[in-house]
Amino acid sequence: MTISPPAPPSTPTPGPDAPPVAVPDAPPATGAPAPRRTVAGRGFGGIGSDRARVDGPAKVTGTAPYAYEQEVENPAYLFGVTSAIAVGRIVDIDTTQAERVPGVLLVLTHRNAPRLRTKLMGELVVLQSDRVRHRGEYIGAVVAQTPEAAREAAALVRVRYDDEGGDVDFHADHPAATVPKRGAAGNPREEKGDVEAGLAGAAHLVDATYTTATEFHSPMEPHPITALWHPRPGLDPRARRLTIYEADQGPIATQLILAPMLGLLPNQIKIHSPFVGGAFGGKGMPHAHVMLVVLAAKLLAGRPVKFALTRQQMFATVGYRPPTAQRLRLAADADGRLTAVVHESVSPTAKLATFVEQAVGITRVMYATPNRRTEQRVVPLDIAPGTFMRAPGEFSGAFALETAMDELAVATGLDPIELRRRNEPDVDPDTGKPWSTRNLLACLDTGADRFGWEVRTGRPGERRDGEWLLGMGVAAASFPASHALSTWARITFAGGRYVVELQASDLGTGAWTILPQIAADALEVPVDLVDARIGSTGLPVAMIAGGSMGTYTWGNSIIAAARAFRRKHGPLPADGATARAQGRLPSGARQFARHSFGAHFAEVAVSEVTGEVRVRRMLGVFACGRIVNPRTARSQFVGGMTMGLSAALHEAGHRDPRTGHVVNHDLAGYHIAAHADVLDLDADWVEEFDPYVSPTGAKGIGEVGIVGVPAAIGNAIYDATGRRVRDLPFTPDKLVG
Repeated sequence: MTISPPAPPSTPTPGPDAPPVAVPDAPPATGAPAPRRTVAGRGFGGIGSDRARVDGPAKVTGTAPYAYEQEVENPAYLFGVTSAIAVGRIVDIDTTQAERVPGVLLVLTHRNAPRLRTKLMGELVVLQSDRVRHRGEYIGAVVAQTPEAAREAAALVRVRYDDEGGDVDFHADHPAATVPKRGAAGNPREEKGDVEAGLAGAAHLVDATYTTATEFHSPMEPHPITALWHPRPGLDPRARRLTIYEADQGPIATQLILAPMLGLLPNQIKIHSPFVGGAFGGKGMPHAHVMLVVLAAKLLAGRPVKFALTRQQMFATVGYRPPTAQRLRLAADADGRLTAVVHESVSPTAKLATFVEQAVGITRVMYATPNRRTEQRVVPLDIAPGTFMRAPGEFSGAFALETAMDELAVATGLDPIELRRRNEPDVDPDTGKPWSTRNLLACLDTGADRFGWEVRTGRPGERRDGEWLLGMGVAAASFPASHALSTWARITFAGGRYVVELQASDLGTGAWTILPQIAADALEVPVDLVDARIGSTGLPVAMIAGGSMGTYTWGNSIIAAARAFRRKHGPLPADGATARAQGRLPSGARQFARHSFGAHFAEVAVSEVTGEVRVRRMLGVFACGRIVNPRTARSQFVGGMTMGLSAALHEAGHRDPRTGHVVNHDLAGYHIAAHADVLDLDADWVEEFDPYVSPTGAKGIGEVGIVGVPAAIGNAIYDATGRRVRDLPFTPDKLVG
């Protein structure tokens, strides 16, 4: 699929065996915020060049076909039936009235659903028994000629339960709290030095508990899927094929997980995901609705089945960021240097599938201390599984750690930036390895200069504007630059144009735009001659877009393929020229600790009358290796910061303690930041090149932008009011009275 102008809206999109839809090239956008800096990409418009998003016109004109909008022939529509209890058994499920609704094609329950071959992923084991494992679990589905008929009929399914109650209420002192297995959360417990001696001999001690709320991804695009089984009459059943259009962060995960569960080979499942309307981690792995639609479509072989979750259903079965309760103890000598750090976190996990919000990990790498103990515990509950959400673990842990550091700065009488400077580690405190690059202090110094940090007096309540108390806060950020699945890429040449192919996904992050830039740089050709083909199985296998690993991991393989192409075909290739290569970890990389870093600055105004918090200004400064495209990079940084601001001021999911039902399960009850919440927000970066992460010199940027944001805002609230709020979000009730 090369980049070309999109088809008119009335033109059918390619059939189920076709590659994803093309994305047009675009002229420079007008009115877009000017990037703060641009580094020329060797004259080719490659790495470092400011380039408008090539998929922008298709999206704003509505011609970019998302998973639910695929124009397939004669589609049917599904609506799920979900459980009303937390734990128990279905005694009876009456589908009589549902089956009478005009247009109904199928009512699916555990009684007639196809059997799965394995239970590889518990979350996907749907309709296989009469057991109910959490509130909102799919216990049935209706498929009809129209989505309206499917939804009407689903509401008419009558269910009787044997309700066994269940345990859905999370609290930090829950008796079932336990240390998870090592593989579930990295290393859930570690200790070095003599922690008790470090605590006992301290001149200053901060000992406090911090909590974060349940948060939901809430992307603009609710999770959609279109599934079609291709019947092969008269042939061996093993010749069956399944095509899926879905919104995912990479097709490889769905393909490899579904195949054994359905009794298929991976190459019998084709998955297309050319456009994704936001994900934030929630579309990294397949969820229950995927299997629900696939099972329904199997009983209607030859007919596509579509399903898009409602906004309310998004709060039930597609994951969330689990809440945390974290105790931090920071001990320091008279000069403010840490003598001991203890970070203990507890969070809930589903009994159905373990997911750990590993909040203590960031504390192991941020600051130097001779004595440290960290421990992660979980409480297994009868609730739906959590999942990755932008900066999983680091986001939650940074709120606690960076707030505690601000409290220590107050206790020692040091400026918060100076305190961090005095505790800057020479090597990674966790592994003892040298840093590949670590420019945290440069981020702090650059940000302080740009933000006007010198105005801050450190004396709460001194600055005001009428009823509004003004304050400034700072927090540091970090996110690892990991490497996971080996990634391949292919470069082909035909008709005077190059095409870079791999299974990358664009979640709105800019992959359609920046991958040709990387290829153009390596091929030494103008970027206007390079197209992309991504978002589909059948292309070279690639790491999913997650963990802030996409750009540099994909870039490794693209550069390897481009170099192989140049060696094989030279600067003047013939039509049909191709090369395929695997990206590899740069030489010597494992000898270094690899992380992105950043610093957040916030100025807030807090009403003395209502307790309302308004964020007047925010600035983030980051050190993330070489910036591939300043325009898309700034968008990612600002997006992460906005999401952090949203969590700081608004976001909190509330469960009914009887059933686990999320009671504020829509965007009227679950508040997120709007335009009025973001008044003056900017992002900048310091120049660096990290050769131990990628030959591009780049590191991850997608998640470091959210890490530390709530702490910076909370620290600014303290600077304004003298009141320390240790629980997210910072709602007015916590600042009045």
